[in-house]
Amino acid sequence: MRIGGPTSGSGIQKRSGAKGTSKSGSTFAPTSGEEADRSSVSGGVSSTYAVDALLSLQEVEDPLTGKRRGATKRGHDLLDALEEMKADLLAGVMPEARLDRILQLVQTRLPSGDPRLEAVIDEIDLRARVELAKLGRFPD
Repeated sequence: MRIGGPTSGSGIQKRSGAKGTSKSGSTFAPTSGEEADRSSVSGGVSSTYAVDALLSLQEVEDPLTGKRRGATKRGHDLLDALEEMKADLLAGVMPEARLDRILQLVQTRLPSGDPRLEAVIDEIDLRARVELAKLGRFPD
């Protein structure tokens, strides 16, 4: 899909022989209401084409953005599960389903393509693996 640049709008036209002007330019004469109504014609819709082009560009998703979004969601999910694990440990109860969920999140990792995000995800994964190892659950 090819997106062209903005087109020049020809909706605004210069009027010739404007009334109320002085040759010296030192006086001001307001125009009548009737003349103002005639000159308030819309400038056209050419500017909406530029807005439409910008909106369509925003809708196109970068492939790396989807990968980053998925990795970020996985990181948040893993942090939430670790927080729930902490609450369970403080309560003295550890549901197997929670451990299974953390184990599954640790084992399903896809690259994000962003080295800084990968470093953060590595830290989260390490924390999750340590907590699982403390409870005798070792991911592959």
